Amino acid sequence: MSELETHAAEIAEQFSDHLDVSESDVEERLRTLVDEYRVPLEEARRSVVSQYLEEADLERDELGSGDSELTLLGDIDADEEWIDLRVKVADLWEPGHESIAQVGLLGDESGTMKFVAFDTSDLPELAEGQSYALSNVVTDEYEGSYSVKLNKTTTITELDEEIEVGDDAVSVEGALVDVQSGSGLIKRCPEDDCTRVLQNGRCSEHGQVDGEFDLRIKAVLDDGQDVHEVIFDKETTEELTGIDLEEAKQMATDALDTTVVVEEMQGDLLGHYFEVSGPVFGRYVLVDDFERLDSPADPESALIKARSI
Repeated sequence: MSELETHAAEIAEQFSDHLDVSESDVEERLRTLVDEYRVPLEEARRSVVSQYLEEADLERDELGSGDSELTLLGDIDADEEWIDLRVKVADLWEPGHESIAQVGLLGDESGTMKFVAFDTSDLPELAEGQSYALSNVVTDEYEGSYSVKLNKTTTITELDEEIEVGDDAVSVEGALVDVQSGSGLIKRCPEDDCTRVLQNGRCSEHGQVDGEFDLRIKAVLDDGQDVHEVIFDKETTEELTGIDLEEAKQMATDALDTTVVVEEMQGDLLGHYFEVSGPVFGRYVLVDDFERLDSPADPESALIKARSI
């Protein structure tokens, strides 16, 4: 069975209780997107699932799955898989949108991973430090980073035992030799379950939208032997550059150009040494902590290396 046929069978099984849909029908829709429109298979799957959700008048988190498996967070490597977890709530923070009930980090022996529970799911709140068995949660992937979403079908059971949380953080250091495209003042999709960065005002999943401003730095550190790609989120970007979100928006408004923000930021970053630490998602280290070191790299050689990346 080909990978496309496997996807078709899985989608047909997902909707078997809601629609009269055959594997051949699903396969035909997938092949049209993949072969005729050159859509990547994973994106084609999301599109076809969205079509069937609309036909069935279902929300994505109402779909569920009957074959969830007990999974370690560190073994999650696919999008839209329905799994069971035994985890401890390692951290909670304030949701950034009124539609989100809770957001934070879940942990098990393999490390930690972000989770989101939406207000419409109407679930009991998780308590920081408490261990739970979570049944029927769904994985989510964006730019190689994975998270899990709690939904209306998720069941939550408190555990008497305490789940031990493994440390999945790494520390790397090196000269910051490049600030990559997509850094500085960016806009993200405002849809409830999406944080994708907009390209020319367009989300790859939700189309043309009015985005919400955010800050980030995607950078490359080079220690002379290895190259490490790292991402600073809004909070660490503000701390790193001394430019907060409101100031960045004002700079862009004054210049009628958002690129002035990243240009201002990178002027004080290129050629300097940093040590950063945080979890690894995909090819990136997501920076939780950083330190600017006292030994700056030679700026000219750093720029030459940056141009070669």
